[in-house]
Amino acid sequence: MVKLTRFLPFIVLASSLAAVPEAHAVLVIEITGGMEHAQPIAIVPFGSASLSARADDIAVSAIVGDDLKRSGRFLPLEEQALVAKPSLDSQVDFRTWRTLGVEHLLVGRINIVGQETYEVGFRLYDVYSEKQVAGHIMRSTKKNLRRVAHQVADIVYEKITGEKGVFNTRIAYITEQRDKKGKSLYTLSVADSDGWNEQHMLRSRKPLMSPAWSPDGKRMAYVSFEQAHAEIYVQELASGAKTLLTSLPGINGAPRWSPKGDRLALTLSKDGNPEIYILDMGDRKLKRLTSHWSIDTEPTWSPDGEEIVFTSDRGGRPQLYKVPARGGSVSRVTFEGESNARGTFSSDGKYLAMEQGTGNTFRIAIMELDTGYVRVLTQNNLDESPSFSPDGRMIIFASQHKDRGVLSLVSVDGSISLRLGESQGDVREPVWSPYLN
Repeated sequence: MVKLTRFLPFIVLASSLAAVPEAHAVLVIEITGGMEHAQPIAIVPFGSASLSARADDIAVSAIVGDDLKRSGRFLPLEEQALVAKPSLDSQVDFRTWRTLGVEHLLVGRINIVGQETYEVGFRLYDVYSEKQVAGHIMRSTKKNLRRVAHQVADIVYEKITGEKGVFNTRIAYITEQRDKKGKSLYTLSVADSDGWNEQHMLRSRKPLMSPAWSPDGKRMAYVSFEQAHAEIYVQELASGAKTLLTSLPGINGAPRWSPKGDRLALTLSKDGNPEIYILDMGDRKLKRLTSHWSIDTEPTWSPDGEEIVFTSDRGGRPQLYKVPARGGSVSRVTFEGESNARGTFSSDGKYLAMEQGTGNTFRIAIMELDTGYVRVLTQNNLDESPSFSPDGRMIIFASQHKDRGVLSLVSVDGSISLRLGESQGDVREPVWSPYLN
């Protein structure tokens, strides 16, 4: 039988906690498979007239390379394999780069132009046509150099593949750590898409759960227990200001934003049984969508906002069902696997990812919505909480590695897999942000 705590992750809730010691988590990328067909690319460390700028560029050029490698579509050359290190047009000899079998070359410069102000310029070349295909100059503070590097990677990725990059996006997740007294400390954090630049939104002595990005990436909905019972809050990322949304008797859980950000789908048990509701963010009125003796939970919106997919055990085991967002008849979506839960759509509406269970094994699977074909993507024993990247190519999820909760990624075709190894504590419930301005 599927454990109720996995099926209803919002039952255990949280209270805020001040003055918790800083966590020094570093998420380290580990490629676990699928790089056989990656395209070689040469990324030359950016030149500079300043020694301090050169030192900072070690991070900038390395971040660009790591981003492209993490996509599974590029394989940057090792620095010792670079035949030259040009930083200007006049220094580029395309013939030497063609001997390495690379189609594209990225060069650039980083210079200090003011107090804590940098100018990052780069050029992307097609080695075989010997033409520049992209070039930009960006200004940045030292603090924001990582973000600039992600933006450079996005530009390079889009110019070569024709698809928008997702490197300058963020992820949110819950981390559990134990202090010296053995007590659990929980943190709701956000970080860059590569796991760096971690920032803590909220800390608690009890579990936090169900983080959900707003479509504009500026707010986060989550479940807390600040008043000794389940409540749903929305918090502004920039200011930290938070607003209480629901504090009704019983369960207040599993919030998910509508595509336009004007409504939240959530689970409430104010009438005695967990049901799916929609909360209008304007007038705060509730609309009930389901009415059944079973447990209905974990709602998620279709990309067009017309349907809600949710988890229910009304058939005896947890499976995914759908209901029109305007209200109407409920119909079953999943039939393969002993259980399916935590459904989530890709932004293009092509796929529905889920947590599929067989016995005590849980793996990430996706359904092709036009054909109904279901494919299992992962092979671990405890994979859960899938969340699509904004471009729909990758899925981030929580997994287990060496008896610790970590974040992992897999491509929608299953050919690319990565692991973000966390140095302290257990990481769970990741959610990928939308594209950010």
